[in-house]
Amino acid sequence: MTVELVKAPRNSVPLHAVDRTSFAASRNKLPAVTARWMRSIGFEGAPDTHALVPAADGAMQAVWAGVAGTGHPWALAALPRALPQGTYHLAADDAGGLVMDATAAALSWELGSYCFDAYKVPRRDSARLCLPDNAAARRGLLLAAAVGSTRDLINTPAEHLGPAELAEAVRLVARQHGATFKQTVGDKLLKANFPAIHAVGRAADPARAPRLIELTWGKPKHPLLTLVGKGVCFDSGGLDIKGADGMRLMKKDMGGAANALGLAQLVMALNLPVRLQLLIPAVENAIAGNAFRPGDVFKTRKGLHIEIGNTDAEGRVILCDALAYGAESKPALMIDLATLTGAARVALGPQLPALFCRDTATARQLVDNGMVLHDPMWHMPLWAPYHASIESDIADIVNTGATAMAGAVTAALFLDDFVPAGIDWLHLDLFAWNQGNRPGRPAGGEAQGLRTLLAYLEQRFGAGAA
Repeated sequence: MTVELVKAPRNSVPLHAVDRTSFAASRNKLPAVTARWMRSIGFEGAPDTHALVPAADGAMQAVWAGVAGTGHPWALAALPRALPQGTYHLAADDAGGLVMDATAAALSWELGSYCFDAYKVPRRDSARLCLPDNAAARRGLLLAAAVGSTRDLINTPAEHLGPAELAEAVRLVARQHGATFKQTVGDKLLKANFPAIHAVGRAADPARAPRLIELTWGKPKHPLLTLVGKGVCFDSGGLDIKGADGMRLMKKDMGGAANALGLAQLVMALNLPVRLQLLIPAVENAIAGNAFRPGDVFKTRKGLHIEIGNTDAEGRVILCDALAYGAESKPALMIDLATLTGAARVALGPQLPALFCRDTATARQLVDNGMVLHDPMWHMPLWAPYHASIESDIADIVNTGATAMAGAVTAALFLDDFVPAGIDWLHLDLFAWNQGNRPGRPAGGEAQGLRTLLAYLEQRFGAGAA
């Protein structure tokens, strides 16, 4: 970690956080030499800018950093890799700076330091930040750790993260929090009545056999929260094979599983008063003589028969068994997260996950939370008339729509068939990837909706006692 919850050492450099307004108001309070220096370098307190202020002896006297807001999750994210290596601390506001929210400070600094370094040594170490040890700062570090581990899983190539390795990642998290872990692997899926998961993953090498991963945690008296994450560790498209461009990023097709695991980590670390069930159907959608085929029909755990219209629409097929299984315990709330459709990206782009929800008031609460927390999602309709597009002539349902229109909606309606009407259910269709670099959000795997969903869970079930 690059944030230390300790008293700043004597050689630590003070960091003044300002925005344009506060800097303009405080400029007259600065020593004349410092004010002249700020004018000469053009520093005005704009977000993601900073000024190094030298002392008379040439040492660094202070840093002034422009921020988007005191509670903004990326407020300090531009600094750790831009500042000279060393130790910094947030200065008191007597010089006219802003008082940073400790959670935002810890979160933004840690995520500004994030680098996926499993295969490539970073060019330099990040600068370090000292913060007082308090609950708010610890929360920021917990959030950053969950986001970082989510990114790491998504960034890891499929060669080193297949279904077995994903299961091991869940097992390690379970051990850390005293949770129960189990998995149902290979042909045992058929005996346990998970035929759809087996069908999608059966063509993979035996060492990458399909499985259902399950983590459970919490007290029996608490309401049941079920999280489901799509865990397609690599998606070739199956027999309806993707083109090279479409396959290039398919190591990230387990992004829903990574985000679900990240959210589960936070639920347990913050000791939310819920009984947690995490379900991850994990497969590799491979090509072999026993691969599932377009036109095949499979009976699912719920008893509905699925016709396969396209083997590249496999995510909803594995999710349907997991959703049906989770629903059997009648959870108070079920949330699934999945990199499910390109149609959602066409509609909303890569930065805005599509939220499908049966209750409009809940959807509005989540969207509002996301805007406040700068962790957005957008409400899309479960438009019932479009269900006709996924009705099959020879089975109960087909895994592709009759047309390309409303593809994200018809995928959500497909999943809706496997969640009983009496269960409160949220479906998040996300991209789980940053296409370019922004402060605190480097190109690569990304956690999306994590902080917004956590805030909703705390509002709904009550905060824990971490």
